[in-house]
Amino acid sequence: MKSIKILHLYPDRMNIYGDFGNIICLQKRMEWRSIQYEYHTRSIGEAIDESFDIVFMGGGQDKGQLAVAQDLQLKSRALHDLMHQDVPILAICGAYQLFGKYFITAEGDELPGIGLFNAVTKASKMRMIGNITLQSELFGELVGFENHSGETELLEGTNTLGKVIKGYGNTHNSQFEGILRGNAIGTYLHGSFLPKNPKVADYIIQKAMQLSVPEYELTPIDDWLENEAARIAQKRS
Repeated sequence: MKSIKILHLYPDRMNIYGDFGNIICLQKRMEWRSIQYEYHTRSIGEAIDESFDIVFMGGGQDKGQLAVAQDLQLKSRALHDLMHQDVPILAICGAYQLFGKYFITAEGDELPGIGLFNAVTKASKMRMIGNITLQSELFGELVGFENHSGETELLEGTNTLGKVIKGYGNTHNSQFEGILRGNAIGTYLHGSFLPKNPKVADYIIQKAMQLSVPEYELTPIDDWLENEAARIAQKRS
């Protein structure tokens, strides 16, 4: 069975609120199942010149996203190709915004996105911050921590990650959070997201494994500790 190749985009610039924990979660859940993996990074000036099985990008400060947004344009075609190959993608916060069509900053500047998601984001004067709980048709109950002033509007034909039970979500009044497109997930949930939501982590791993072994099914793991962490986080929402 082949080794799963993880691509972590801009870990030096887009890694706030514990987003690197998502990579650690994926790695540990593969190790526990004796699944081999390779960890790769790409940052500014580094091309995506090979194929990958998982793509992850975290969040960053709005002001720091300018250089990333410009460089991401050079990686756009490669990322679209990976998405069309059904490679699972997880985009958190700033990545979620830049994977849309564009992001308008508080200063009125328009940062181009790569259009992986049919969504647009505009900065607002409202800070949407706190613990959040949502109900997802695909994953069930999800929990996390959101901290964003950008308001993301999903355009026609898009699917959300879930309905907000407690918290804000895509905008201060949208009642929905995140986006789903094929095996690509965009969300504002930090905290880290995957350790408290192991169903999503396993979904990403299984989809990655099924790229080469379509019938592959993950062996179960006792997620008592992860579910307890989610329960405690939910109580704080």
